[in-house]
Amino acid sequence: MDITFMVALVIALALFFDFTNGFHDTANAMATPIATGAIKPKTAVALAAVLNLVGAFLSTEVAKTVSGGIIREGSGGVQITPEIIFAGLMGAVLWNMITWLKGLPSSSSHALFGGLIGAAVVGAGFNSVNLESLLQKVILPAVFAPVIAGLAAYVCTRLAYALTARHDPETGSKLTQKRGGFRTGQIFTSSLVALAHGTNDAQKTMGIITLVLIAAGSQAPGSGPQLWVIAACAFAIAIGTYAGGWRIIRTMGSGLTEVKPAQGFAAETSTASAILASSHLGFALSTTQVASGSVIGSGMGRRGTTVRWAMVGKIALGWLFTLPAAAIVGALTALLVKTGVVGVLIAAVAGSGAVLFMFFYSRKSAVSHHNAVEVEEAGQAVRFAKKKAMARARAKAKAKAKAEADAAANNPQAAADTPTAAASNPKESQR
Repeated sequence: MDITFMVALVIALALFFDFTNGFHDTANAMATPIATGAIKPKTAVALAAVLNLVGAFLSTEVAKTVSGGIIREGSGGVQITPEIIFAGLMGAVLWNMITWLKGLPSSSSHALFGGLIGAAVVGAGFNSVNLESLLQKVILPAVFAPVIAGLAAYVCTRLAYALTARHDPETGSKLTQKRGGFRTGQIFTSSLVALAHGTNDAQKTMGIITLVLIAAGSQAPGSGPQLWVIAACAFAIAIGTYAGGWRIIRTMGSGLTEVKPAQGFAAETSTASAILASSHLGFALSTTQVASGSVIGSGMGRRGTTVRWAMVGKIALGWLFTLPAAAIVGALTALLVKTGVVGVLIAAVAGSGAVLFMFFYSRKSAVSHHNAVEVEEAGQAVRFAKKKAMARARAKAKAKAKAEADAAANNPQAAADTPTAAASNPKESQR
């Protein structure tokens, strides 16, 4: 098969994987603010898409880990062919689609690495895999990152509730808690998570395309991604993010625990910190695992809430099987493509057919922004008013208060018989 055609086929499949990564991981940033009503669903995914696009241009350290760390390349190692990379990508894409169909927030990163490792072992032998780099930059972060993020979210949640608790100074009894300000904070923390996601996950596809260019001899071994590769991957993951991934948003927003604004703020802060630190160090971290760990930790940190451990168990099983399952599919696809042009075409047609089948099957029980997460206070989404509108509102309120005061002064008996607005419409507690 012509090497140029094969490289083009791999790049197209890599960008489709990037698209699936986008809609698979939208929930990492936006599930909790959607669940608390801090931001409307469609606005949330649009904001996440823009910030993923921006984040993809900020760093290339993770891309270098993927292109030159996990799979050996160039004259100093085993030469990986575009056919092997194609097989690995097929394993990652199919696993992403399966877990999306089930609404499980699995790791797109581990699906990618699993598919590549399985295909590389079949196509080039065990020596093609850099086990030391795999352990240090994939396996160990997968074990420790969600635990660390969960603990950080637990501590932040406890602090948030402790610092904002209100009690009567005389009786010590608990007063109505006013934590609605955390809704506004969630706009910024969830945006930071989306930006961090772009700096980490978009780079994995950059690394794959760079790897295939190196394998085809179009780029020097050890070099980083080219500008057109960065731009293409940034737009692919942004478009995928805007597609929504509503099934996984449902799981992250309400399937693990009931999320309140203070919890969401704590979880998103912990998630963003872990992802940004890993991107700086070049760790190909699973943002899904970090976000899930943070949501669980925040649920444990709020008194009176319940973590749905049965769903946590399902997600954990998904994490456990992601890398080996994708590796098996990648290995089987590699066996097929080794037969030649016919094998590559069969793999491409079969993979495309499987993706289309899962998409149309999902339409039987469609999940969209209308039914992804039921929010009791969805109408309270934060709105940032313009300065003139805010000034007019303040002036109107001041004039109304003055008119009521004048009326009360002229007719004190009527004022005494009329209930105040605060008494007739008490503000609900926002935990």
